[in-house]
Amino acid sequence: METRSFADYMRGLSDESLAALFANRPDLISPVPSDLSSLSVRANSAPSLARAVDGLNEWQFQVLEACVAINEPMTEKEIISVTDPSAKFVIPHLISLALLYTSRDGIRIPHTLRDVLGNEPAGLGPASMAKLSMKKLEEAPAGSKKILEQLTWGPPRGSVGDIRNPGPGIAWLLKENFLVPLDQRTVVLPRNVAIHLRGGKVHRNPQPNPPVIEGKSVKQSVIDRAAIANIATILRWCEEILNFWSEEPPSALRAGGLGVRDLKSAAEHLGVDENCAAFVSELVYLSGLVVIDADDRVLPTHAFDLWLTQRAEERWRGLSSLWLMTSRVSGLVGRAESKHISALGPELDRVNAASTRKLTLDLLLNSQELCPEINSFLALTKWRAPSRRSPGLQPDLVKWTLREAEWIGITGQGAISKYGAAFIQGEEEIGINIDLPKPVNHILIQSDNTAIAPGRLEIDIARTLDSIADIESRGGATVYRFSETSLRRGLDHGKTGEEIREFLRKTSKTPIPQPLDYLISDVSKRHGRLRVGNTSAYIRCEDPTLISQILSDKRMEILPMRRIAPEVLVCDMDAKEIIVTLRTAGYLPAAESNSGVLLLGPRLNRAKSKPRPPRIIGELETPSEETLAAALRAIRVGEKSSNKQNALREIAANALGALPRTTANETLDLLNKFIAQACTLSIGYADNNGSATHRIVDPLSISAGSLIARDHATGEVQSFRIPRITGVAPL
Repeated sequence: METRSFADYMRGLSDESLAALFANRPDLISPVPSDLSSLSVRANSAPSLARAVDGLNEWQFQVLEACVAINEPMTEKEIISVTDPSAKFVIPHLISLALLYTSRDGIRIPHTLRDVLGNEPAGLGPASMAKLSMKKLEEAPAGSKKILEQLTWGPPRGSVGDIRNPGPGIAWLLKENFLVPLDQRTVVLPRNVAIHLRGGKVHRNPQPNPPVIEGKSVKQSVIDRAAIANIATILRWCEEILNFWSEEPPSALRAGGLGVRDLKSAAEHLGVDENCAAFVSELVYLSGLVVIDADDRVLPTHAFDLWLTQRAEERWRGLSSLWLMTSRVSGLVGRAESKHISALGPELDRVNAASTRKLTLDLLLNSQELCPEINSFLALTKWRAPSRRSPGLQPDLVKWTLREAEWIGITGQGAISKYGAAFIQGEEEIGINIDLPKPVNHILIQSDNTAIAPGRLEIDIARTLDSIADIESRGGATVYRFSETSLRRGLDHGKTGEEIREFLRKTSKTPIPQPLDYLISDVSKRHGRLRVGNTSAYIRCEDPTLISQILSDKRMEILPMRRIAPEVLVCDMDAKEIIVTLRTAGYLPAAESNSGVLLLGPRLNRAKSKPRPPRIIGELETPSEETLAAALRAIRVGEKSSNKQNALREIAANALGALPRTTANETLDLLNKFIAQACTLSIGYADNNGSATHRIVDPLSISAGSLIARDHATGEVQSFRIPRITGVAPL
């Protein structure tokens, strides 16, 4: 086939070439176009070309800019002459992406591509229409040469005070057509003049070779030990933050997301900074383990309870997979220029987040046992994917990805771990369950009211210990501290003092020290003496002296209380607020129901609404082989159908000239005959206004006085009233 246009070029591609094109530009088959003409229109559209250009590395983009800078049609030799000999290896790749295409007279560019790259690619202005003698540049005055030096490498535009009196340097250049006036105050250097002044090259610094990553060498065994510790830590962080929100659910902001105070509180509970807390919050949100319910509370879902029963590797793989593919960027939280961006909020999506993460991990995978130096790593990522749509954010995205990969355990000591490598390569068994230390079932209670967990605790023991003690420090071993507040929390969860002692006796390999035993007895004895319920609210105590003490306590003056009996106070505030105020002042109140029963028991708050993980905004994934094969079949069938319809219309127009004419009886007989023969028909059909149109149909059946047939013009099955059919003729 003779290639006269971009559409002709697309029609001439083989199935293998089309499959390669779709693999590199998946947006072309989302959705699948009806035929090759529609495909060529989409491939030549500005949005599709912009996506394809964003996928080029720095050298491929420079070669493409050089192709746009020279005149069409061009040859491979001409492209190499203005770039570098290695450009000959780039040209086939650009052709496979349909960013260049071959015609009978050379290589050409899709016409929309010039608009996508802008009016001044590589800092070059428009081509001059005048005939120029470059030898005259040697005779240019000193002032003119100075102006040319400023404009040679771009931008090619310059301002003048008045084009009618520009000065001797500019006047000479204008006279010789080495500068072209654009308006009364702007001149531009023509493209062919600039390329000549650049020594026949388009770019000052061609970059055919990628930068080299520098960094510190790390042994793989050290990397893997650090990574498995990070994996254990991230799983513990996720569990702890969900248990924390189960007991004290934060309220979401009106605009959505987690407030600054709640994020800070979560960070203090985990013992990490707010950036890490935001990252952990986003992980559990992506996994559907937490949701913002109808009451605007941030609550764990029932999926969290199922998640706890899974093996460590399954939990880690789920978290890592969602982190790798999401378009949400937790690193945006807390930045000075992102004041209104919050964790779990709707403003965290960035279109190139997932592609940047994938690129970063691929580079780490190719540099094993190396902790990269950040500047050289950023230089390589910029060369591999310049990110032309949002260039300012890419360095931050890379830094955040390196930081988050360390937190999640894909890397250890800054280098890719064997677990991260296996995960990236899609291996079924990563090895986490084997290498992760087995959970321990005991603690060691110290004499200073602390307990040491010498490893990761079993789930039931960890949950009970979290309810009666506070985490003081983390690391290879976790230190818990028992206090009046933590023991009161355990009593609120339904434990009795004796049950707490029994749990510690069974779990601890050291005896319970006497100070801790006394503390448990004292707190359990005082707990529940003071009770708070709702009237608005009341405070009840069987000890009138304690009621009198509260009334005389200056710290309680913020509560509008009134004594209505020796053992009862009433207050206009909510019971929960009263309990918090009393506990802050050192009292140990307990809540009770309207019938006077203590409201004790584990508070495993769960959201009633189903998980609603956030959507993913980003580029399309590379389609599978099955998807590519199905798209090719659909396009080829559509192309055959289009060609057949065009041929049938031409045949009908030439052979019939006018609309077919038959009587009513002849029409019915012919229809029954041709339905049995499955023959394509040409019919005349009258519309509501009485005007007849020409239709080409495949008859299927006759029903209720109508012909049921597939119309070639629309490709749909339609019904045609038989009295309106003016005539029938076979094709």
